[in-house]
Amino acid sequence: MRSRTVQGTVAIAATASLALAACGGAGGPQSGGSSKLTDDKVVIGLLNDQSGVYKDLSGPNSKVAIEMAIEDYKAKYGEKAVAKDIEVVTADHQNKADIANSKAQEMYDRQKADIILDVPNSAAALAVATQAKNKKKLYINIGAGTTALTGASCNKYTFHWAYNTGVLARGTAGTITKAGGKKWNIVYPDYAFGQDMNKSFTKEITAAGGTVGQSIASPFPSDNFATFITKAGEGDPDVIGSMHAGGDLINFVKQFNQSSLKGKVQLAVGLMFITDIHSLGVDQFAGTQFTDAWYWNFDAENKKWADRFKEKTNTRPSFAHAANYSAAMNYLEAVQEAGTDDADAIVGKLEGKKIDDVFLRNGEVRRADHAVIHDVYLAKVKSSAPEEWDYEDIEKTIPAAEAYGEANAACSMS
Repeated sequence: MRSRTVQGTVAIAATASLALAACGGAGGPQSGGSSKLTDDKVVIGLLNDQSGVYKDLSGPNSKVAIEMAIEDYKAKYGEKAVAKDIEVVTADHQNKADIANSKAQEMYDRQKADIILDVPNSAAALAVATQAKNKKKLYINIGAGTTALTGASCNKYTFHWAYNTGVLARGTAGTITKAGGKKWNIVYPDYAFGQDMNKSFTKEITAAGGTVGQSIASPFPSDNFATFITKAGEGDPDVIGSMHAGGDLINFVKQFNQSSLKGKVQLAVGLMFITDIHSLGVDQFAGTQFTDAWYWNFDAENKKWADRFKEKTNTRPSFAHAANYSAAMNYLEAVQEAGTDDADAIVGKLEGKKIDDVFLRNGEVRRADHAVIHDVYLAKVKSSAPEEWDYEDIEKTIPAAEAYGEANAACSMS
């Protein structure tokens, strides 16, 4: 069990602009102390769903996680911090690719963001990746699942930090199929994430000796899945796989549990956040297996960080919150080491870096495709919660290499 001592404290303004006074600590840039920051400050952009179906799983609370990273960075380096003035700017992309595209342009151009973080929704994520490439600015994706970010749409300035659809499928689809759930029907949201999930799960189900009878596209977002659930029950499947997330997943599971299929067909969930379980109730998900990128009560180190987060938000963190913290902290460490926020210099510090922090266990920033590989976990929802938010049993740790496989051959950094 690992622990970490934070030296000093920092007062953080509640506004988006965080001009933080340095305090205690040691260390400094390995560049010998010289530094060069554009506009004499570092600007971190947070672009995500602040009001829709993905609000709870990341949303405004990811800003708190980023602020915690800034707090820890300033406490660690004190007067020797390269980045003494750090600003956080936020925007709501409303799960629309065109809005994400324009907000990313605004962040990079008008708000002078040095890096954009998060961006759940795969269509939005791919739009931001294009902007990052064109403007040669840093972008670390947390919330989107599409493998295209480290495949055909990869680029020098984009990193994929938390998970992807292939990771989810290797953990969940393979396990359930090998355990006897051979006949699947899949319902997926009809946009980039859902399409990628359907392909990834179908591939792993087939590899494990199963079959997919139907792949059914549903609108995104949606609050009525009754027709799609009925159709998914046709053909006597062993498993119905829901490839939805956030508010859509909650609606799907609620309506599945109200249908005649409950108790007759196993429900599999492609992507789940702890906020989903909390919103609908542990009893509604009891026994559900899924792949989780991180869990707040996995060990003492995670819990210590989660306790800090809860003090600030009155909620437990999802893996997206922890990943935003990790991405922000490692970005600031790269700025410290490089002595600059120059994007090309930061890329050089991140590529190939091995990381072991509160989120990334056995982590590595893979140079070939900028996938950030790390251990993930096969989880099962408990039948009842011993305490509020303690909803998961971690059944198995899936090592990073097994979870992620080889680098994506479709990626070319040229």
